Amino acid sequence: MGFLSSMSIAGSGLTAQQLRLDIVSENVTNLNTTRTENGETYRRKMVVFRAETGRDSFRMAMARAAEGLAPNVGYETAGGVRVTQIVEDPSDLKLVYDPAHPDANEDGYVELPNVDLVKEVADAMAATQAYAANVTALNALKAVVAKGMEIGR
Repeated sequence: MGFLSSMSIAGSGLTAQQLRLDIVSENVTNLNTTRTENGETYRRKMVVFRAETGRDSFRMAMARAAEGLAPNVGYETAGGVRVTQIVEDPSDLKLVYDPAHPDANEDGYVELPNVDLVKEVADAMAATQAYAANVTALNALKAVVAKGMEIGR
């Protein structure tokens, strides 16, 4: 694994976790939003990740080797993690009895978002830890490169 691809992998993790934290903050901000721009109650959002291997499939690697080419040279991605989509949580909305609320239905119930503050805090903590792990990986890579540069002295 090359130096730049290692940095790219850690960088993709940093970017993905930053987006995850942004979505968590959006969820917390809309904790009590009963009406969005389209007139519906806000629904909790979640980030879906996909691992990028950065390698050709076995069949592609064999075909490249048969042509005398290196199996994994020239692949498009260095690997890492990618955000594939941001999805809405399909769980039920919370019903609260408040007949004075402007968004209450005819029975006096208001639909509140399905955002649970405890879940959001736990998700934010996990994203922060993953972000810190990627920073640690970048710092370790930087230290390895610095030691490698000392070899030539």
